[in-house]
Amino acid sequence: MRPFKQAFNMTQKQGNAAFMAAERHPGWRLAAFALLSIPLSAMLLPVTMYLPHYYTSDLGMSLGAMTWAYAAVRLFDLVFDPGLGIVMDRVDTRFGRFRPWVVIGTPIAMVGIYMLFMAKPGVTGLYLLFWMIIAMIGQSMGQLGQMAWAAQAAPQYGERARVYGWVQGFTLLGMLIILTLPVVVGKLGGSDVQGVQAMGWLVICLLPPTVLLALFALPEPPVRVSSSRAGWRAYWTMIKRPNVLRLLGVDILLGTAPTLAGTLLFYYFAAVRGIDRDGAAQLLLLFFVGGLAGAPFWPWLARRIGKHKTVMFAAIGFAIMQAGVLISPHGGWGGPLVMFMAGLPFAAFSAQMRAMMADVRDEIRLETGVDQSGMLFSLLTGSIKIGTTVAIFGAFQLLDAVGFKDDPGATNSKLALDTLSYLFALAPAAMGLAAAWLISGHKLTSALHGEIRRKLEERDGAEDAAAPQPLPELSGAPAAVWAAGSPEGILAATTKGDAS
Repeated sequence: MRPFKQAFNMTQKQGNAAFMAAERHPGWRLAAFALLSIPLSAMLLPVTMYLPHYYTSDLGMSLGAMTWAYAAVRLFDLVFDPGLGIVMDRVDTRFGRFRPWVVIGTPIAMVGIYMLFMAKPGVTGLYLLFWMIIAMIGQSMGQLGQMAWAAQAAPQYGERARVYGWVQGFTLLGMLIILTLPVVVGKLGGSDVQGVQAMGWLVICLLPPTVLLALFALPEPPVRVSSSRAGWRAYWTMIKRPNVLRLLGVDILLGTAPTLAGTLLFYYFAAVRGIDRDGAAQLLLLFFVGGLAGAPFWPWLARRIGKHKTVMFAAIGFAIMQAGVLISPHGGWGGPLVMFMAGLPFAAFSAQMRAMMADVRDEIRLETGVDQSGMLFSLLTGSIKIGTTVAIFGAFQLLDAVGFKDDPGATNSKLALDTLSYLFALAPAAMGLAAAWLISGHKLTSALHGEIRRKLEERDGAEDAAAPQPLPELSGAPAAVWAAGSPEGILAATTKGDAS
């Protein structure tokens, strides 16, 4: 019966893959799968926005040690993310190809987050560096695994836009929750330190249940594994592909623009608008509320006009609204309304860029016969970390060069205030316009991707038909009966089987 069981399992796997490719996933499945994005995003945001001030002001670490640790982590990311992508493309298990990385990364991230957020005064830069690396290893495993898992579960052009739209919506929800938490802790009488620690506990508590929900909600279809493997040479060859370069450039621009604006937001509203930190934090929340409000619209638009056109329109809208901050009224609802409107396009950026990279993954697999999902998505996670670091470092260097001072009561020159205003509003707007121009040349449309999927399915079907099939048993006769090749051989094999 073993050959029959093998044949049944093969048919079941093929049927599962066909179901996953053909069906539109119900909303509850996508919601349960996307819930994992809440702790993944909530983990990353405070590490960049809250921990630097927490370690220098509350734990007594020097600014130099903190800066060195963060720079070293970015160098580590530059090597680790692509290396992880290559390993992911080489490993296949009965549990799946991408889901195991999410599961393995969960306890690693939990330990790293605990050690980072519950640190005691007097810790060194080496302590911060080590535990940031541990936390980033777990976060990268979870994020890369989730992105590649989503691409495999939704091979169709329009469905991918929908799946990544759900993921981005819950990513924004995680950002809102984590940004609101310190405010809530403060309202309840807690200290700033307790507010930061509450962020860590939130991530630690949410990771295990959301991972379990994702595992049960969205199965990972079987991945067709090629006998050939892609290494570092293939990695660099892939980077030089025009469509990959275009998507990387757009993703860096659209990832850096809001990150730069968010980093300078508190400085701008304090020095230029005279708004305190609590007021600026409320405006930042309005930006993410706008992103969450716009999240359902962009996948809908992408299925109708195409993903690259959707990104183009969203980038132009972001540029107009971000530049509009400079001319928005200083009082009333003008400023908050502009911040809300500037956040509306934010949900389109990450979701549609990942969906387009998944389409490119199909194109590459058709040409090379090798699935390089892990490597492709590692490009997105790695490049944006480097791009934002360089942009933010350059912005602060320029502000320092023009004599900008952040000290309370300090008087800044007109040049310093103008430089800060342009860096906060016009530099991100220019990045948005550049991204819109660059993505307008994207050629992998819905029709072309449909043709790629058709050819992939034909080739996969032909390979399945040509593969040797397991030999069944008949009436207790061994499989050798079917391999005898002649009536005499069949008779002899049957007689031998009866005799035995």
